[in-house]
Amino acid sequence: MHQDIPEIPADATPQEILQAGVAAAQGPVALACSFSVEDVVIIDMAKELSLPIGVFALDTGRLHEETYEVADAIMERYRIKIDWYYPRHEAVEKLLREKGTYSFRESLENRHECCHIRKVEPLGRALNGLGGWITGLRREQSVTRTGLAPIECDTNNGGILKLNPLLEWTEAQVWEYAKARRIPTNRLHKEGYPSIGCAPCTRPVAPGEHPRGGRWWWENPEHKECGLHRR
Repeated sequence: MHQDIPEIPADATPQEILQAGVAAAQGPVALACSFSVEDVVIIDMAKELSLPIGVFALDTGRLHEETYEVADAIMERYRIKIDWYYPRHEAVEKLLREKGTYSFRESLENRHECCHIRKVEPLGRALNGLGGWITGLRREQSVTRTGLAPIECDTNNGGILKLNPLLEWTEAQVWEYAKARRIPTNRLHKEGYPSIGCAPCTRPVAPGEHPRGGRWWWENPEHKECGLHRR
């Protein structure tokens, strides 16, 4: 399924990108929710626009307690259902038995293996049957995200549309919206976590440090993706 990408003006708002992408998708559209402030902002926008999008989440088995707390707060606030996807337990058991609990810190190859089992494979199942999916990616987050477009054809996932409505927003704009709308946010954001993933692979950043500095801090910046957003 390779879909036509709608033309998006350079000054399009996140809401306009969402509307255009949902309208263009040849099938259902869902948000991949990690419960970051960006993802909750998108949920709030979609509800305000009455857009028919689903919400799914990947439970890697190593999420922070605070992530589950905000997930419940989101379900209560917006009266939505979250579809949870989990890694295949056989694959997790095999990995831990053969390589131990922290093999992902031993090499980039091992880390990619762990991310593939816990995130990439479940994502494939979550995207099955969709015409498009939505992310909270922003261009300023990482050197690996500078080449993104607001709406793309995701060739790695069957040619469905990939919507990045907050692509051009800054962190300040995201938080301005979140505070104005008083949306539920992960408590870890206030504790110095601008980017939140699995607990063993995420830590707070120091003032002035790059927002992605707390993710896989033992790796070079150009490697700091888990495989969900391959290009």
